[in-house]
Amino acid sequence: MTHTTSNPKIHEGRNVKRFREMLGIKQDVLAFELGSDWNQQRISTLEQREKIDSDILEQVAAILKIPVEAIRNFDEEKAVNVISSTFNDNAAVFNNNPTFHPIDKLMQLHEEKIALYERMLKEKDEMMERLERLIERR
Repeated sequence: MTHTTSNPKIHEGRNVKRFREMLGIKQDVLAFELGSDWNQQRISTLEQREKIDSDILEQVAAILKIPVEAIRNFDEEKAVNVISSTFNDNAAVFNNNPTFHPIDKLMQLHEEKIALYERMLKEKDEMMERLERLIERR
């Protein structure tokens, strides 16, 4: 099992927990997706580890549908600094003279809404498959 060295301040287990919680995934669901030798307690232990074996980290990232690098490189302190500097630079000032055509924007929003709806349907189908697999295991 290999370890990838990265920023010593980064706690991979804590990052797994943050991303899992942001995505609304419970520990027992992640355990189920990782396989039969995993349970909620083992996920809890994993999330307390500063370094996680690369093969496990890759499996977790695939289940969470995020890049492995996001877990390996997420530094809360840097993220907070980026966010605070963004607000301090007045980057959130609104432009009252838009340079886009309102109809084009409306069409873009409509297309995004359709894409979101299609993604939600796909995720629902994937969830149904997972539930069916769970039911079959019992």
